[in-house]
Amino acid sequence: MVRGPARAWAVLGPVLWGCGLALQGGMLYPRESASRERKDLDGLWSFRADFSDNRRQGFEQQWYRTPLRESGPTLDMPVPSSFNDVGQDGQLRGFVGWVWYEREATLPQRWTQDLGTRVVLRIGSAQYYAIVWVNGVHVAEHEGGHLPFEADISKLVQSGPLSSCRITIAINNTLTPHTLPPGTIVYKTDTSRYPKGYFVQNINFDFFNYAGLHRPVLLYTTPITYIDDITIGTSVDQNTGLVNYQIFVQGSEHFQLEVYLLDEEGKVVAQGMGGQGQLQVPSAHLWWPYLMHEHPAYLYSLEVRLTAETAAGPVSDFYTLPVGIRTVAFTESQFLINGKPFYFHGVNKHEDADIRGKGFDWPLLMKDFNLLRWLGANSFRTSHYPYAEEVMQLCDRYGIVVIDESPGVGITLNESYSSSSLQHHLEVMEELVRRDKNHPAVVMWSVANEPTSFLKPAGYYFKTLIAHTKALDPSRPVTFVTRMDYDVDRGAPYVDIICVNSYLSWYHDFGHLEVIQLQLATQFENWYRKYRKPIIQSEYGADTIVGLHHDPPLMFSEEYQKDLLEQYHVVLDQKRKEYVVGELIWNFADFMTDQSPPRVMGNKKGIFTRQRQPKGAAFLLRQRYWKLANETRYHWSAMKSQCVGMSPFTL
Repeated sequence: MVRGPARAWAVLGPVLWGCGLALQGGMLYPRESASRERKDLDGLWSFRADFSDNRRQGFEQQWYRTPLRESGPTLDMPVPSSFNDVGQDGQLRGFVGWVWYEREATLPQRWTQDLGTRVVLRIGSAQYYAIVWVNGVHVAEHEGGHLPFEADISKLVQSGPLSSCRITIAINNTLTPHTLPPGTIVYKTDTSRYPKGYFVQNINFDFFNYAGLHRPVLLYTTPITYIDDITIGTSVDQNTGLVNYQIFVQGSEHFQLEVYLLDEEGKVVAQGMGGQGQLQVPSAHLWWPYLMHEHPAYLYSLEVRLTAETAAGPVSDFYTLPVGIRTVAFTESQFLINGKPFYFHGVNKHEDADIRGKGFDWPLLMKDFNLLRWLGANSFRTSHYPYAEEVMQLCDRYGIVVIDESPGVGITLNESYSSSSLQHHLEVMEELVRRDKNHPAVVMWSVANEPTSFLKPAGYYFKTLIAHTKALDPSRPVTFVTRMDYDVDRGAPYVDIICVNSYLSWYHDFGHLEVIQLQLATQFENWYRKYRKPIIQSEYGADTIVGLHHDPPLMFSEEYQKDLLEQYHVVLDQKRKEYVVGELIWNFADFMTDQSPPRVMGNKKGIFTRQRQPKGAAFLLRQRYWKLANETRYHWSAMKSQCVGMSPFTL
């Protein structure tokens, strides 16, 4: 008899599971231009969950071959959104297995008749494993729920007199010890307590495993010879900005490339020719973080113009990429942006909200950014997975610095350190770097959060993973987020920045706020003495029920959350003068978790409620963050850079 996770795959996984190929080529964000069009497919899709005992009925009956409505009843499901909280069906909210989405897309006539047009289907995110068909033909598979993937469907839509195409996407949210994040399927075999075949999905992370099409799905076009990828690297030589570029072209070996760099007024400030080169920008405007400069987040525009000769005649393609000129570096006690000390005063977030779950939503996103700026936050970590591309674009635009984290959360089992797990983690980092490498807001990669890095297999795992990430992108430091109470950490020697989480007087010493300063100072000193690297307090906080008050402060009251933060701030103010380079509150807003006695409708450590209303701690943190910003704001000319022994990391 097959047992444990293997049995889970036998029941829940298709024959194709685990055979998805690593992405090939570039992953430029689809932007319209004179040569490119896009058609968004957001809205209502047909939807069905496969509630069959083995979750394989959709494959056995080949639901992808005909319209979904012909094989049974369907629901209307908004995209993007998680499917879990949209309806009133409790079974669907906690469903584990395969769900099916379908949409008929009307195509412009030119897309179906012009053989010089390339038509691409792009899925922004499908949690967790996805298989895609167009008109019943398999076109793509992808493992991982937080990064985009795409398929060239030109031949399928240009094969006859078509005016539309049917897109079918099957998604499985099952997590195993080898997925990111990991999980296990546990079968309850006591038939006196559970129905036959009953199973549960166990996870080791503290947020709800929302699933579905979480980000935009769209079609876009390029010419058949097209700009496939662009890689940008920037540095500064005195007052001259240097923009190094490399451009990759697909479809022809005979082409010309023109490159123009435009300022915010649309004036050309530098230009070049060819697939790689360097643009020099005298008196360059640098990309500065929010509150670090009078004119933060300055973005140039890199316009790439391709002309090629093909058998069908001349072809042109145009793509514009925002570019921020800035440098990143660190010493053993400082983090520097553009050569100036930078202190992270920000938040950890989640992509999470009522009803939509992890579904992308522009009004919610703008509300969050307005709250970040109101708060005086200059940074956040994408805990605990990559966020939507549009989030990264707004960070570039507003000067919000990002620690870009992989979905490596909940890595606690020995099985999750296997060679297959490591290979998948390496591929995820490749996808993440490929997607986000050109964002000036991204200053650091985080490969994992709170893994059991004291285990012996963790040493080789994280040594390999961190080295691979550095090889992918030598321009940014690499970290993973550990716990301050680990006596042994086999991954810490390989990171550039130490990021540590601690919940003093919350998960232990309940209610004893008086011990925080001693314990925090001791732990900072022990970590720095051992590793001699800058430290970020990457998580700290306390659950708070909004409107619950008690004086003297008791746990879960708004007063306790505020007093706990103040105890941390005393030590942070001491150590930031030495080697602590940042503090990120846990969490920006309350968020949903699995049901359990300690979690009353989710995690309540937010300084804002899930509906984005402030708790008392939000005002405390706002006062602190603006004070921190004003200590250094606009006074860089009077500062002397302390960069002796600096490791240069430039983008």
